[in-house]
Amino acid sequence: MIRDVEKSELSRCAELIRRSFMTVAEDFGFTAENAPGFTAFAATEERLLYQLEQERRVMRAYCTGGGQLIGYYSLLPQDNDECELSNLCVLPEYRRSGVASLLLEDARLRAGELGRVKMNIGIVEENRPLRRWYESRGFVHTGTEKFERFPFTCGYLETAL
Repeated sequence: MIRDVEKSELSRCAELIRRSFMTVAEDFGFTAENAPGFTAFAATEERLLYQLEQERRVMRAYCTGGGQLIGYYSLLPQDNDECELSNLCVLPEYRRSGVASLLLEDARLRAGELGRVKMNIGIVEENRPLRRWYESRGFVHTGTEKFERFPFTCGYLETAL
């Protein structure tokens, strides 16, 4: 079941995000020292609280029948009738079960309900399987950017809604 995240669950969501993104960190050799701003190290309850209350992000979670949070995403509405999809993730032990696809479809629906016409996302460009996953779901690669603070290149994708 996919539902809105409650404020009281932000700590659990931060842990879910960190655990989910840690596999990417391990695969690509990211550490808290060489990539402190990477999601696996930077997702905190305080950051999520700011995103919820100040940025007014839509935050949604996939929950098991027993109430365990196993997937998450947020949407940041932008001024140009677009929105940014952030932190779409699923705990490693629940991957390849269709949860990520369900979360992405939910994000598309929510973005449309917000009157958005386009959704964009930033990913680790070197993560080719993830890029292919998004492209197979209608996203188009629009470019890259290299930041000194990251040991990877940021790749950008978007899709019309």
